[in-house]
Amino acid sequence: MTDPKAKEKSFLARVRLALPELHPAERRLGDFVCDFPGELASYSGSELAQLAHVSKATVSRFVKRLGYANYVAARRHARAEKLTGSRLFLSTAANSGAVQNVASHVAQGIANLEATFEAISDAKIDAVVSALLRARKVWVIGFRSSHPFASYLQWQLTQVIEDIVAIPGGGQTLGEHLVSVGRRDLVIVLGLRRRVARMDLMLEQIRRQGARLLYITDEGVPFQEGATWHFRCHSQAPGPLFNHTAVAAVCHLLTTRAIEKAGAAGRARLRAIEALNDELEEL
Repeated sequence: MTDPKAKEKSFLARVRLALPELHPAERRLGDFVCDFPGELASYSGSELAQLAHVSKATVSRFVKRLGYANYVAARRHARAEKLTGSRLFLSTAANSGAVQNVASHVAQGIANLEATFEAISDAKIDAVVSALLRARKVWVIGFRSSHPFASYLQWQLTQVIEDIVAIPGGGQTLGEHLVSVGRRDLVIVLGLRRRVARMDLMLEQIRRQGARLLYITDEGVPFQEGATWHFRCHSQAPGPLFNHTAVAAVCHLLTTRAIEKAGAAGRARLRAIEALNDELEEL
């Protein structure tokens, strides 16, 4: 590698950086790995050579050009990145041209739901909802694929929680919002892969300011000791995209339980909202 910072780069970044300098056979292997990086994470060097139609010697030279001591080190890095990295890691050469049927998607969605809620008890949901209803203010944060879920959760919870906001808005930065987060607040952070680079800095800042933190992630994120609650949603899929069925289910459950626990005050707010919708002829 010609880049002195190569060891700081992700597995896929190393491959992309090396591609222009590779010999033809190595370049063919590099292109294959860029398309199906999960293959290196899953197979031995000889198996990868067969899949990419190159020699084992080519595989050995390739990983050394990437800056790894050997194939084992490269595979270890690829496996770690598979847990939290690009959706490309979900694709395989064997099924690249296949169309997954509806039943396989339904089955995986059900499996994700079951695996997710095995670790989320009624007691945990009730604790989060009680904190939501008592909080001075609720903040919901999500970037990339997490952003629409953050907006959805904020919109749904607005039905029973008056002071709740999704941040940051378009063109905004977090500093102007996080400066107002306090010990009586609850912050919900959705951190589905791939997460933004400064996620850990943001979480640490929230903890320093004393707010309670609900962290909702995929299953590839190690348990966060600093979070008050950490819900890990399983997101495996039969195709090249993550399956977020369990994320939507967690958001739905939190909102439903909040409406139930809000009691008479919650029902009064819901009635007032419906009355205004009718009066303003918005719906």
